Amino acid sequence: MSARPISTSTVSFGLVSLPVKLYSTGQSSAKVRFNWINRDTGSRVKYKYVDGQSGDPVERDNLVKGYEFAKNQYVTFEPDELKAIEAQSTEMIEITEFVPAADIDRVYLERAYYLGPARGGARAYRLLSAALTEMDRVAIARHSARGKQRLVMIRPMRDGLILEQLYYPDEVRSFDEVPMEDGEVSEAELALAKQFIEQAASEAFDPARYRDEVRERVQALIDRKIEGEQITLAPQDEPETKIIDLMEALKASLGSGVEEGKDTPRAAAAGG
Repeated sequence: MSARPISTSTVSFGLVSLPVKLYSTGQSSAKVRFNWINRDTGSRVKYKYVDGQSGDPVERDNLVKGYEFAKNQYVTFEPDELKAIEAQSTEMIEITEFVPAADIDRVYLERAYYLGPARGGARAYRLLSAALTEMDRVAIARHSARGKQRLVMIRPMRDGLILEQLYYPDEVRSFDEVPMEDGEVSEAELALAKQFIEQAASEAFDPARYRDEVRERVQALIDRKIEGEQITLAPQDEPETKIIDLMEALKASLGSGVEEGKDTPRAAAAGG
């Protein structure tokens, strides 16, 4: 079954216009979702808007969007005013430059969409994909849609293209904000760590080896509940939290090996 596009757009580079369709790269339907239910009636509970000051219910017709410019002080905007201040939605993807693929730090990646050619765009689509592939470059572009302008990257994927939405620089937090402690690594520890990595190394990443075991377990419990079983929490052993020697932990990890398709052994808390 062919995927359904979520929107259409036009990629422009130079004087070339390439009509494209955007497709989701994933499907949220795979998630297990729960709803709030009234225990007494068995009916689903609906959300209501209430006044934050008085607590009185507010009808949808009385809702208006506002911007908090100071503590508990808002300026409100009517729907026509919101449309006036939004960016013009041209649905255009305007390529501004081509950069080496390795230059894009993964911290800037927000979400991805597959790009497919729309009617009349097959040749230009293949051309852009082939050129980017041979030159090992990606396209940086502005995407104006739904009242917003987003920074995006277009890169080749197989014989096609994928669009990845990027964060703007002011949206990315610096790694310098992450608290770090001093710690020295010995040559012996480094050698053992490298040995463990080699032991668990694969020639290529195969996502088919992995599955969401938690979702499968939850779905199985839900199915049992539907059949009338009472679900109870199975007793679990308390995890060990003792601090052990780093060298001993590395040696134990090498001895345990890594099972096919399973998680790597849990890292032991190490001191010193």
